Amino acid sequence: MDPTKQHTLPPDVAFDGGDLDCGNGLLLLIRKHIDPLPRGGLLEIRSTEISVDEDLPAWCRMTKNDLISWTKEGKQRSFLVCKGSLAERASSVPAQPKASPTPVDAVPLAPREPMPAPPPLPALAVTSMGSWPRPRWMVDAMHAHVQGRLDEATFQETADDAVRLIAAAQQRAGATMYTDGEQRRDSYASFVATRLDNCQLVPLIDLLPLVEDPGAFEAELRALDVPAADVRHPGVFGRIRRSRPLVAHEFDFLRCVTSAPIKVALPGPYLLTRTMWMDCIADNVYASREEIAADIVRVLREELADLINVGVSLVQFDEPVLSDVVFSGQKSKRSFMCGALSETEGPEHELAFARDLINAVVEGFPRERIAVHVCRGNWTPDESVALAGSYAPLVPTLASMKVGAYLLEACTPRAGDMALLQKLPADARIGVGVVNQKQRAIEPVEEIVARIARAADLFGADRLLLHPDCGFATFADNPICSMQIAEGKLAAIVQAVQRFKASARVA
Repeated sequence: MDPTKQHTLPPDVAFDGGDLDCGNGLLLLIRKHIDPLPRGGLLEIRSTEISVDEDLPAWCRMTKNDLISWTKEGKQRSFLVCKGSLAERASSVPAQPKASPTPVDAVPLAPREPMPAPPPLPALAVTSMGSWPRPRWMVDAMHAHVQGRLDEATFQETADDAVRLIAAAQQRAGATMYTDGEQRRDSYASFVATRLDNCQLVPLIDLLPLVEDPGAFEAELRALDVPAADVRHPGVFGRIRRSRPLVAHEFDFLRCVTSAPIKVALPGPYLLTRTMWMDCIADNVYASREEIAADIVRVLREELADLINVGVSLVQFDEPVLSDVVFSGQKSKRSFMCGALSETEGPEHELAFARDLINAVVEGFPRERIAVHVCRGNWTPDESVALAGSYAPLVPTLASMKVGAYLLEACTPRAGDMALLQKLPADARIGVGVVNQKQRAIEPVEEIVARIARAADLFGADRLLLHPDCGFATFADNPICSMQIAEGKLAAIVQAVQRFKASARVA
């Protein structure tokens, strides 16, 4: 497209990118301004950087946003971009940007009135890890909501229907403790960008210019069945604050459809720090990783207080990136591992940092209602791309975390011998994965009984919690299995518990 003398349409929003190029932060500023616009909204981007002449049209093609026109006068350039197609713009009503749902200067939510503490979970309690496959209509609604084509109220009503299905599946399976299947989340971790002030989801395709080898990064994503255009990553554009719940609203609805104990999963503080700290984004706001980590700890403590107060039976912090630390070592380049794109130091430093962060979050809260979950990556059924290696290098770090339960893989051979877990605190509950969520077939009940018996011999039946190795759908677009298989695997665990209790004469 050749430049014109002037734009034929007025923009709804404009900003000046100065001399930034697409690999040095311009795309992130574009995303910051274009995401609040409705479909058909027009954004003017002013720039003095010559490389933008070629890079911005290419970005528009990849993201399916129309480049309407561009002008050039000396070094100054101006690009008019439509969010989506110009055909989506109402001809008689100018598109207006949406008001921000979370003001920049918002005050953190006060904890709600406390509810009575739930009873302790029984021995051999059965639960899923967290995520469940979403119905196709739920995935479509999620994309429409993120893209501004579906309003918040309609999205939440659609998610309510999906959660009802997941709750019914857990009831039929006979689960002891329910989750809402994380139906409202695009992924188990990045969804926080939709709930925190001054954060928003940025498509991974916008981040390709920031990685050292975009071609290799795209190849890694393709190998993991995770298209860069379909996965979004948190971008931080100001100091993060919590002016609405991160996940407490998920509990509120699930409590309306079941009286069973409820578990709620949250991304852990180390995972969020690794996810949110990226140069060219967060370093415009925070001076260091430690500084953004302090705000992450604060908002997680606020959320944890709310969850404990309203009666959540178990709050689970997910920290899968710890596996990446011990099995990959120091990284000088970005990795997709669980969406943690920031660089790292050596394993000893990272593990100590992770331990201190989780302990800072849980300090002062009832330990028996807090768990940590560590897996090896759960984005594809292909075990060959997941990290191998036992829990041995992680056990000392896990043992020093002040939590009351550890929910860990034990079924997949990648986890090693579960006897290693005997070094965890003797007064903590041990969650043992007894089915492999990546295996398409439902395991025979006799096989699951044998795993339960082995775990009971090692840890005592009264300490055991039982679950699949990991979630059934870490990413909304990439479920590990179908909903029917997920329900079947959970039901098989319940049947195995009944047989084990009968054979071992356990109450």
